[in-house]
Parts: sequence; structure tokens; C-alpha cells
Amino acid sequence: MRITFCQGVLALAILINLLILYYVSRLQQRMLHRHRDHVQPSSQLLPVPQRPGVTVIIREFEDFENYVPDVVQAFLKQKPEQPVMVAADTLPYPPLVLPDAPNVQLVILKPAPDQPAHVSRPDMYVKTEYVALVPDGVKVDSTRQLDRMLEEFKANQGRVQMVAAPVQSLAPLQCLNLKVSLRKWTAEYSVAPSTRLCTALKGDAVILLRTKDLFNLSTPLAKPLLTSLFIQTSLRGWTVRILDVSFSSAHQPLLSSSHNQWKAENRAKASRLQLFRDFGIKRVLLEDGKQQWFGCSKETPRCFGTVHDDTPEYLYQNRWTPPCCLQALRETAKYVINILETSGVRYWLEGGTLLGAARHQDIIPWDYDVDLGIYLEDIPNCDLLRNVESGSIVDEKGFVWEKAIEGDFYRVQYSEHNHLHVDLWPFYPKNGLMTKDTWMDHRQDVEFPEHFLKPLLPLPFAGFTALAPNNFRSFLELKFGAGVIENPEYPNPAQKKLDKGK
Repeated sequence: MRITFCQGVLALAILINLLILYYVSRLQQRMLHRHRDHVQPSSQLLPVPQRPGVTVIIREFEDFENYVPDVVQAFLKQKPEQPVMVAADTLPYPPLVLPDAPNVQLVILKPAPDQPAHVSRPDMYVKTEYVALVPDGVKVDSTRQLDRMLEEFKANQGRVQMVAAPVQSLAPLQCLNLKVSLRKWTAEYSVAPSTRLCTALKGDAVILLRTKDLFNLSTPLAKPLLTSLFIQTSLRGWTVRILDVSFSSAHQPLLSSSHNQWKAENRAKASRLQLFRDFGIKRVLLEDGKQQWFGCSKETPRCFGTVHDDTPEYLYQNRWTPPCCLQALRETAKYVINILETSGVRYWLEGGTLLGAARHQDIIPWDYDVDLGIYLEDIPNCDLLRNVESGSIVDEKGFVWEKAIEGDFYRVQYSEHNHLHVDLWPFYPKNGLMTKDTWMDHRQDVEFPEHFLKPLLPLPFAGFTALAPNNFRSFLELKFGAGVIENPEYPNPAQKKLDKGK
């Protein structure tokens, strides 16, 4: 059978495509096998012995466009035996064409179901005493750069735990101080008084630190890398020194197209959001005074579930009320109080809310709702309270007014999705005492003389002025006991005690 010229060309094209697919597949398999076979089975559970020197770790890069092979080659050109580890969450695609050398490793951090745990542990691949975290696109100009960083680190040993060499770029490296409060779910950045010594950096840099220090962090290679690193190190009281040593950037900008830049920015935002969720950071104060929120809102549920035994779940985590929840409670309280005042409903700060005003001029940092007392006879003055008898109402601002199912009182929720709320407790006078029809099993839920409400007095609370019982100290001590303002305690000490030493 004769084969025409066209048939021959077609067959050759198919053969070439098959060969290309074969070699790409072989390349990926070789990379994967190198990653899997690096640690010998006999040393799976043994610590990797450390020798003098520095391992370069490249962690942050984009699969769709990067210069990782160039960076690796640049380090090897200056020092062929230089240990290099490229760490990725999953096998990069398109594949990274890395040098086939025993001192260059690609480590996949996501565990595979058919592999032992140590295969995805980056610390099992580092055999040097020090590591250098290197961003993508760095240009290596001299063998002395890492050596000088190591010399500077040793010279500052005991005073700093990290040293940094700036990567020259359009935005200079900035020295910041970072204060992280896990109890308050907050990270606060500020400009450091020194331009050389600080607890966090903003910008691109090569960071050198001890291997054992890096891998003793809870998530040593979480992304975004420097954000993650400095949150963890600031909690340990570590500092970083910026050196006179610097690296140049081989590519400015790093990404060649606006589309790739857009993709990278979106991925960075997603990584940052996930990092703050994982670390339990819900409020970030930036060095320029701006705030970023990563917690609940009107469109999401609140940050905690149903409260049992007056002890919300976050107290068991040694944390206080998330700042987004406190902000929503402040907003709801101010809104409700404004409605009550314009409607002619007499109200006062009640219970733990009054205690917070007396002690903090704010909501108690671990409280999860706001309580207001109101005069029962004034309820008809407010359309919203009068009309909820026939069902809940979502007002024009999205707040939900309803009759509480637990008893004869009212509740205003932050939104239909977010059930942070203000409770309104109707009281009425009887024989000189203020009483009500629904009592809860709380120590402070007792009758009290009406003279505490005549007159009501203004008191700073949550950023505005609210009305409170006169002689509020006596009022609070009647409800909670002597010295309650000066001696804070969690709402149910039998379940969880406040650690007053922190």
C-alpha cells in the first residue's frame, strides 16, 4: 500500500507530539521521584544532622510565570555545591526545569496518600545549620553575599534571630514593628524607630536564620511567607536586622503581563486571607493607620456558635471576643439606643454591659451581647417594639427586631445572617422596686430599687454616651457583689477562670 506525502507528514507530526508528551511526562516523573527518594527509609524518624553552611529555600513563586530555574542556576554558578530547596504546595505545572544535581531538591509540601509523612516534611531535606529564604527573581552577583550574611548573623548572635538583605526593587525595604495579640485576634504594624532593627519587614528581602529556629515554628513555610514568618517570630520576641548586603532583581517587574499580575495579586489576597483565618487574626492595623478586617460582617454568621453555660467557645481557646464581633455589638448598641431615645423609651445600661461601661467605658472584652433595661410602659412609644408582637421585623438598616423565644423580652440582631445582638429587658415598678416577668438564672438578675433610675445619668460607653443608673457602683455591687468593678472575672468561673496574670 502506497503512503502519500500528506499521510507521511501527518504520521510524523503525530510521532513528534507523542515524543513531546513522553518527555514531559518523564520530566515530571523524574522530579517527583527525586522529591520522594531524597530521604532514605532508614532515616525517616531520625533528625537530619546539620553541617556548617546555608541552604537556599525558594518558596514563593507563581506556577504560571516564574524565574526559579534561573535563580537556582545563579546560585550554582557562584557555588556549584550550594544546597538549594524549592518548596511548593503541589507539583508545579508547567514543570520546573531544575538542574539534575543531588544538592537541588524539589519538595512537595502537600502530603500524598501513598507516601510516608516524612516525604512532605521540608526539614528532612535541609542538612545545613542555616537557611536563606530567597524570593523569586533574585540575581546573585557574588559568592560573598550569603557568606557576608552569615558573618553578620554570627556577629549579632544573641541579639537578633534573623538578618535580612534587601532585594533592590521599586519599593525600598521598610523596617516595621509588629505586635500580635492572639487573645485579641489582632496584628498591629507600626513604623519602627530604627531603620535597621525591627520585628517585621515590608518589601522583598533574603532572610537568613538558623534551620532549627525556622522549623521549630508551627507553620514554617506558610504563605505569604514573610507575613507568616513575622507573625510567628514576633510572638516569640524575635528581631531581624537589615544588613548593608543587598541583592539585585533580575526582572522588574517580576511578571510580564498585567493579566499575570492580576492573577498573582488575587492569589496573594487569597493566601493572606487563609493565613489570617488559620492564625485566628481578624483585625490588622497597618503602619499607615488603616485597618483590615478578616472576621464576621452583616453578610456572614458571627464568629462563634451557641454559648453554653455563659462561656463562649473562644474563652476555652484563651481568647477574648473577636474584634469584629465587638465592633458589631457597638454598632448595634448605638443604633438601638438612638431608636429608643428618639422614640421616647426610657432605657439604661444593664448587667454586664453596665459593668463594662464602669470598668472599660466599653463592652467587656470577653462579653458576647449587650443588655439594656427599658420601662415596660414605654414600649408602645416605639413602633418597632410594638409591632414585633406579630413577628420579627427587618428594619431599613438590616437590623432584626424580634420577641425573644426564651422569655418576655426583646432582641435586636445585627442582621439576618449575623446574630450578635442587644437584649432589651422590660422592667416595671412595684412597691418601690423594679421587677420584670422573665428571670434568667444569672446572679445579677435581681430586683432593685427604682431610685437608681431617678435620675438616669450619662456614662461613656463604646465610643458614645449612654444612660446608666445613678450611683452605678452601688447598683453593680447590689447585683454582682462588692468590688466587682475592680475584680474582673469570666461570667461562669466554675467553667473557666480568668487568668489575671496575663
